[in-house]
Amino acid sequence: MLAGIEAFVSAHYIWVKFIHMLFAMIWVWSTSVAYLSYLLPAVRTWLRNPDDPDAIALRNHAMERFDSGVLLEHVAFPILLITGPMLMIAGGWTPEDGWFALKLALVIAVFIPIEAYDYHLSHFGENKERVRRTGDEAAYERAIHHHWWFLIVTTPIISIFAIGTLFLAITKPF
Repeated sequence: MLAGIEAFVSAHYIWVKFIHMLFAMIWVWSTSVAYLSYLLPAVRTWLRNPDDPDAIALRNHAMERFDSGVLLEHVAFPILLITGPMLMIAGGWTPEDGWFALKLALVIAVFIPIEAYDYHLSHFGENKERVRRTGDEAAYERAIHHHWWFLIVTTPIISIFAIGTLFLAITKPF
């Protein structure tokens, strides 16, 4: 079976690589504009005016739309998890290849845990729109704050390590 997958991917390597790189770019950049242009300004306005109902409404609207907007990112990531091993098989890379070992470590130790929790925050247990519809204002406020702290912590991590991972994948420096 592995030989069949290897033969298929090898025959279509450039297409698999294109799909992998396209979805890597979608994953890395899909939420950047929304975060920087909409969510961050809305939260900053709220932080300057924490009791202003308009600032709170803007923050809440931005967070709920952000939950919807990350759908592209959350579709792209599983595609990366499928096409990455396909490229590994076709390329014959193993953890003995230094660049590949580091890239694999970043995916397993950094990206998968962050993305798994991000799915929870945006689509499952702490989806802000769903929490708001329950009428539990305290739970809604906790979900907003929780997601905001998650973004404060993970945005620099993702930004640095995603660019590093792209660098490793493209240049294979060691």
